[in-house]
Amino acid sequence: MKNTIAERIADFIKNFPPFDQLSKEDLYAIAKVVTITYLEKGKKVYAAGEAPHERFYIIHKGAIALEKEINSKLETVDRFDEGDIFGLRPLFANENYATDAITEEESILYGIPLATFKPLITQNRGVVDFLIESFASNTENPFSKEIHGSLYDNRLEVVENDKELFELQPVRYVKKVITAKADTKIKDIAQLMKQHHIGSIVIEDDGLPIGIITDEDLRNQVVTGEKSIEDHASQIMSWPVLCYPKGVSISQAQLTMMKHNVSHLCVTADGTPNSKIIGVISQNDINVMRGSNPTILMKAIKRSQSTKQLKHIRKKIMVLLKGFVEQDIPLTQTSKIIFELNDATIKRTIERCIVKMEKQPPVKFAWMSMGSQGRKEQLLQTDQDNAIVFENVAAEELENVRAYFLLLAKKVNKRLDAVGFDFCPADIMAKNSKWCLSLDEWKNQFIQWTSNTGDDEILLSSIFFDFDISFGDANLTNQLSDHIFEITKNNHMFLSKLAANALRSASPLGFFRQFLVEQDGEYKDFFDIKKRAIMPIVDAGRLFALSNQIKNINNTAERFEKMAELFPENKEFYLSCSYTSKALLKFRTKHGLLHNDNGRFIELAALTKEEKMKLKRCFKTIAKVQESIKLKYNLSNFKG
Repeated sequence: MKNTIAERIADFIKNFPPFDQLSKEDLYAIAKVVTITYLEKGKKVYAAGEAPHERFYIIHKGAIALEKEINSKLETVDRFDEGDIFGLRPLFANENYATDAITEEESILYGIPLATFKPLITQNRGVVDFLIESFASNTENPFSKEIHGSLYDNRLEVVENDKELFELQPVRYVKKVITAKADTKIKDIAQLMKQHHIGSIVIEDDGLPIGIITDEDLRNQVVTGEKSIEDHASQIMSWPVLCYPKGVSISQAQLTMMKHNVSHLCVTADGTPNSKIIGVISQNDINVMRGSNPTILMKAIKRSQSTKQLKHIRKKIMVLLKGFVEQDIPLTQTSKIIFELNDATIKRTIERCIVKMEKQPPVKFAWMSMGSQGRKEQLLQTDQDNAIVFENVAAEELENVRAYFLLLAKKVNKRLDAVGFDFCPADIMAKNSKWCLSLDEWKNQFIQWTSNTGDDEILLSSIFFDFDISFGDANLTNQLSDHIFEITKNNHMFLSKLAANALRSASPLGFFRQFLVEQDGEYKDFFDIKKRAIMPIVDAGRLFALSNQIKNINNTAERFEKMAELFPENKEFYLSCSYTSKALLKFRTKHGLLHNDNGRFIELAALTKEEKMKLKRCFKTIAKVQESIKLKYNLSNFKG
């Protein structure tokens, strides 16, 4: 006689990793020995220091928080909800629990005996990989030798945590770069590689990188007969070149290589293709331990097969972010790594949604992320701003093509929301037909915003002009970017209105140097750090970038650093602006993590005297940059 309760349990757990990797027979064998526990809110499943139970847990309903005492203060180090497993690591390590597991709401837990589970996974590499990845961001040293030996039976190299964050050290790049021209014959490229015993040649024009050829390109395109050795380098080179400045971290370089499936990166003077080549980074230059947390998370993203898995990984990214902030890792490194992980999540979501469509995209397209993600400044779980640009098509085909991409966007936006990127309250998302346009439609839209400019047009320009490609054809977004700089060059009327907009948020301090707080509503007496501090410095950075034709740099801090390079007589001022943008973003991130929200509204009473002093120093810089804008754009009489 069949056990109907066991069948129901098996039907539930089969939907969640790692149980989705097991056979029906194995699932039923587990389900038959599961214990079911009901706990009210605030009850402990287990306590720190307690000997491990004989079973680990999967949440059927409810939510669990792991809490740990850190510096005499009880902190939440991880959270789990429906379908998540917890309490497994101590069982493999045969160690006492290091945290309290507490219910955050009424919860029903399935307890799974390790004695039943462990024999079923010894020959299942997919389950082992998931467990290693699930532990990647845990605070309890999941890569201990004991656990690794238990999982792999000593067959793989031991992965341990690197407390000095080796992966954040700068990559050692090759400074002696061998280059060639686009019209160089392929056979001569191969000779150069042989002569210098190297695996790549950078293709340059006037010292600027325009492409790269690797030995893999020769194998895949020339040895196979697709191209002739008499053809030009331009016919097999990869472009555009992925560029970074010197000082790029090991983790950032490795994540980029994984995300774009490339083995080489170019190092340039300012980190963009618009400056001189100073080095090359290859996969062989990177010697990072396989257990590097960001790397494992990136692998997990690329292998994910469901929105549920991506949501789970997203939680781990937030734990990783919290660790970086607590260890005071430089925000520049932190934001780049979190950006790459967020971007890879978006890309993977789009890839899976395209598979779910009945047919492939009818024309080339690009998915654009805007706002904070476009500026590489989205650290916390804020809302999504995105759009689609697709190739120009004949008038009679336009609406059918748009209909395809709107349906795709609807699927993507919905899944991104489920993962943790909330829907945009203003509906600035690709599923909105206003933001799903052909290349020419976008160009015409931008012309309208910059020539017939009112408050709405300025607001939209501020959002849409900070975009970054997350998926698709970079040629489309490159054309859009070039178009923006063409129509804003010497467009004094538009730039003046953009300057006036940058002044709308007056100094965050009122009379007697007191913080200006919200006067009413849900956040009465709270300080709006986004509106009153972050946006003024972001708006100023965008204004300076457009005014000075600074291309390929969207990040606010990097825009000011470029200004310091262009105007060395004001270097100190622009570097202080760069510091301010990073300090404010880090401040918002710390408070968002502390309160488990987006960090926008700050409770002043909770700030220390030191924190208030740091903020006031940032506000002085904001006041200075706003005075500079007033003088440059003749807005001395402007009142925000």
